[in-house]
Amino acid sequence: MYQANKDRYNKMIYRKLGKSGLKLPVLSFGLWQNFGEKNDYETCKEMILTAFDHGITHFDLANNYGPPPGHAEIVFGKILKEALMPYRDEIIISTKAGYRMWDGPYQDGGSRKYLISSLNQSLERMGIPYVDIFYHHRFDHETDMKETMIALRDIVLSGKALYVGLSNYNSEQLKRAHQMLDEMNVPYVITQPSYSMLNRWLEHDNLLQTQNEIGGGTICYSALQQGLLTNKYINDIPVDSRAKNPDSMWFSEKNITDEARAKLMKLDVIAKSRSQSIAQMALAWCLRDERMTSTLISTSKITQLHENLKTLENLTFTNEELQAIEEALK
Repeated sequence: MYQANKDRYNKMIYRKLGKSGLKLPVLSFGLWQNFGEKNDYETCKEMILTAFDHGITHFDLANNYGPPPGHAEIVFGKILKEALMPYRDEIIISTKAGYRMWDGPYQDGGSRKYLISSLNQSLERMGIPYVDIFYHHRFDHETDMKETMIALRDIVLSGKALYVGLSNYNSEQLKRAHQMLDEMNVPYVITQPSYSMLNRWLEHDNLLQTQNEIGGGTICYSALQQGLLTNKYINDIPVDSRAKNPDSMWFSEKNITDEARAKLMKLDVIAKSRSQSIAQMALAWCLRDERMTSTLISTSKITQLHENLKTLENLTFTNEELQAIEEALK
C-alpha cells in the first residue's frame, strides 16, 4: 500500500494563488500527452506518486487529454483510487473543457450544455464528486460570454468545482470575464496561458499585470516549448523523442531548425554556468516573476521528472544572466 513521503512538503516551494486562500507548488504536474492508451500505466503511476512525494500537490487535466480524449482522466482516476484517495484533501485537481471532445454540434466551445456535460463526464472518468478548479479551456467567439460565465457560476453552486479558471484568454477577455464573475460572486482564481522563452506573447499583452490586478494567479503551460527547450535536440533528434512521435501534437522534426539549434547551444552555455540543464533553466526563467504562481511540467519518463524537480535548487537569476539569455534568444 502506498504511503506518501512524510517530508514531501519540505521539498517544494509554494506560492499564493492571487488573493485566494490557495497555494500552488511552483511546479505543477500536467497530464496532457503522456497519459494515453499507448503509455505504460505503471510508469504513469510512478510519475504521479513521485511528484506527490516531492510536494507537487496540483495535478492538471482536461477533458481531451490522452490520447485518446478522456484517457488521461481515466488513468488519473485509477491512480487516485489505488493510492492517492486518502490524500485527496491535500491535492488540487483541475480539469477543463473548451476544445473538441465528441461528435455533433455541442462538441466544444463555451455553451452551457457543453461545459456542464463535459464536467459531468470528467468527474465520472476520475471517480470523484468534484474538482478543485474547473477551467473554460479557450475563449469562444461564437458563444455569448455571459452564457459561459453563468455556466461556470452554476457549476460552482452545484458543488462540482470549488473554483473556476480561464485558460487561453488574453488580457481584455480576462477583464470582461472577471467583471461578470465578480458580479455573480464566483470564485475565479487562475488563468493558464502558454509561455516560454520562445513564446512570450503574454509579456506584450501585459497578462501577468492584468491578472494580478483582478486578484488571480497565473500558471503557464509549454514552458519547455513542447520539449524543444532541452538538451536533447542540440546535436540530433533521439528516436524516442516527442519530435519523432507521430501522435505528438504541435511539435515535430520541423520545429528543430538550424536557428533553433543555434539558440539552444547558446542557452546551454548559460545553463551550465548555473549548474543547470536547459530545461531546468527554462522552467526557472518562467518563474522569475513571482506573479507567475506555477509552471506546469509534463514528463513521459521518471528521469525527466527528477530532472525537472532539480529546478528548485536555483530559481534566481542575476541581471547579467537575464541579459545573456535575451542575447541568446535573438
